[in-house]
This record gives sequence, structure tokens and C-alpha cells, in this order.
Amino acid sequence: MRVTRSLCSGGGRSPAARKVPLDSGFRRNTETGFTLVELLVALFIFGLLAATGVVLLSFSVRAEDNAATRMEEVSRMRRLGTLLTGDLAQAMRRVSRDENAALRPAFAGSASGGPLLAFVRAGWDNPEGAPRASLQKVEYRLSGNRLERVAYPHVDGAAPLPPMVLAEDVRSVRLRFRDENGAWLDRWIVDNAYAMPRVVELEIVTGREGVVRQLFLVGGA
Repeated sequence: MRVTRSLCSGGGRSPAARKVPLDSGFRRNTETGFTLVELLVALFIFGLLAATGVVLLSFSVRAEDNAATRMEEVSRMRRLGTLLTGDLAQAMRRVSRDENAALRPAFAGSASGGPLLAFVRAGWDNPEGAPRASLQKVEYRLSGNRLERVAYPHVDGAAPLPPMVLAEDVRSVRLRFRDENGAWLDRWIVDNAYAMPRVVELEIVTGREGVVRQLFLVGGA
């Protein structure tokens, strides 16, 4: 007796049922990956974002530098006003002698050559208790485009100390002096060596600040 095995019997599967498409794995790989065009677009967008970040960073750095420069200039102008207020408020009617022993008036001021202001002030701090007087001769000068304060270690016959820079990029300086009669003078050069103005007006023009005008009382007037 012959036994014939049927292809469809015994729970077997037909060739058609067992057939697996040959390109199914390839399709899955292509569906989960990126094409060359997609990669190029992604790189282009990343480059744009990186360039934008660099531009923003450069702008913020420049803005910070400009702000620091601006704050330094404002601080210098405030320091100038503070020093002049303190110096002029303590100005004394004290004549002095220069390095050549020539007499100098108690107060001199002019914007047309020489020191802008020259006078003797009281209240020179002496925290270390050095053997010196509390009086100090000071001058304000325009050296090139810099406004400087120069102090002297002694009132008479001493050489000046290194200058202190108070303002830079100074375009022009204008001074006026008000006398005891209320008249305004463009310079303070009088016959009385002990005479001092009541008020000093300073107008300074800088490259960034523009015109800055300040008034100062002299000798507690």
C-alpha cells in the first residue's frame, strides 16, 4: 500500500504561505534612515544656527565692552567733579614758591596756557603720620588731550609728583571765575596775590561725553 504525502496535509504550509518578500528588510532600513538630501538640509540648518550664535556672541561681547568703556568714562567724570569739589572747597589764601623760588599767587586760573588751576588747599590727609604739613599745592593741567591733576609734596620749592589722569579725549576746556562783586572773568590773574574767586565754572568737551559743565564753590564761599 502506497502512502502519498500531500503538500497540503499534516499541518504543513504551502510554498505560497511560506514565501517571504526579499525586499522587506531593505524597505525597513530605508524607512528608518536619512537620505543624502535630508542630511544636507540638516547640515545647512545647523550651519545657520551656528553662524547666528557666533553673531549674537560677538554682538554681546562688543556691547559689554562698550558698556564698560562708558562706565569708566562716567566714573572718571564723577571723580573729576569730586576732586575739584574737595580741592576748591578747601582752597587757602596761601602764596607759594615754585622750584625756582619765585612767588606764586594764592590762586591762578586760565584756559589759555599754563596750568588751568593752581592753588593751595588744606586738609591733606596724613594717615601714616609723616612729618609734613596738612597744606598741599595742586594744579590742574591739560596735557595734550588729557586732563591731569598734579600735586606737590611741599608747598614751597618742590618738584611735582606724577600726574593723575582725570579725563581723556578732551577736545576743549573753558573756565570762568566769579569774583566777590558777582562779575564773571575768563581768567583769574589779579594784582592781589591773596585774592580768590568765589565760584569756578568748568566746561569740558570730550569725544564721548560731549559738553560737561560744572560749578564749584571756592574756599567754602
